[in-house]
Amino acid sequence: MKKTLLYTLLIFLIISCSSIKNTQEAINNGNYDSAINTSIENLKRNKTKKGNQPYILLLEEAFKKVTVKDLAKINFLKKNNNPEEIETVFALYQQLKRRQEALKPLLPLYIQKENRDADFQFTNYDDAIIENKNQLSEYLYTKAKKLFNANTKNDFRAAYDDLEYIEKINPNYKDVLNLLDIAYQRGLDFVVVSVRNLTQKVIPKRLEEDLLNFDTYGLNDLWTVYHGIKDIKVQYDFGLELNLRNILVSPEQIREKEIIIEKEIKDGYTYVKDNNGEEVLDNEGNKIKVDKMVTIQCELYEFSQFKSAKVIGQVKYIDLNTKQTIQTFPIGSEFIFKHRYAEFKGDKRALESSYIDLIRLREMPFPTNEQMIYDSGQDLKQKLKYIITQNKFRN
Repeated sequence: MKKTLLYTLLIFLIISCSSIKNTQEAINNGNYDSAINTSIENLKRNKTKKGNQPYILLLEEAFKKVTVKDLAKINFLKKNNNPEEIETVFALYQQLKRRQEALKPLLPLYIQKENRDADFQFTNYDDAIIENKNQLSEYLYTKAKKLFNANTKNDFRAAYDDLEYIEKINPNYKDVLNLLDIAYQRGLDFVVVSVRNLTQKVIPKRLEEDLLNFDTYGLNDLWTVYHGIKDIKVQYDFGLELNLRNILVSPEQIREKEIIIEKEIKDGYTYVKDNNGEEVLDNEGNKIKVDKMVTIQCELYEFSQFKSAKVIGQVKYIDLNTKQTIQTFPIGSEFIFKHRYAEFKGDKRALESSYIDLIRLREMPFPTNEQMIYDSGQDLKQKLKYIITQNKFRN
């Protein structure tokens, strides 16, 4: 018991020392926030624990160095006076405040060796944050308005991102909400989807309706709206054609296989006899008996039902403004109906459990061609969804 306890304490000590060493290395490499986070997490568990004393000193060192570093960067960026860097300054001020807020619940932190509280110089950054927030909001607002003048969908989307960020950091700033709605509507791509049957075979009506029902695809694309039915009020940007080129349905097949199975089983017992035909007795005078083994046989007739359907096609992306094909993708799907069952003659005891399961089954009616094509189309729908999610209409 004592050995186990000592071993556990040794392992814990090694892990603790390793963690402290890694935290010091993080500071030496300039990864101050990593060192701060590690120290805070350990001190949250027990800030008065003697083994956690090194984390207080490491936290003090890392906090001081990262604060000096961030303030120096802010000072440099302000002198550079580049409006593109206002967001960076804003983010740095927020970072400075977040670190202080993370530390406050832990204070005071007492350093036993030096008989003092850890020293953290806090600053109120609220005024600087508000000032930079307003500067950034104005800069992004002006930038978004300029993007509106460019009047392309990608520019409206870029404007939307800027306006959305303004709304996040500075809610209800000017007419941002109204501009957000305009940018979204003008940045949308509308795609009309159609299914063309080029197979010279009739496809189930419900399959076509299912393929065009884009509400069931779960395509969460902020900038793309799919219509399975054309709306005359909408100006479409792209067309998506699913061209069905061939449908192959195999004949219904039943294959039969005969298997003869033999097995030796115990069938009662018999008495042991000597060379004279006399029954042999054991030491207690009882007749000696042994298992009587017999060979049994069963004829198994295994039936396999098979039918398959293949749908082969092509997906085509079309730019409706230029009437040009953008991309084409091959697409295909197959649905296979398989069923096995069996019949037998002879002694059922010769059969393994897998065959017993088969003889409990009976022949099943084959699915109709229409059902086979429809079932194949369900897989086709998933493959169409994959093509759409992996290949955007607009880069």
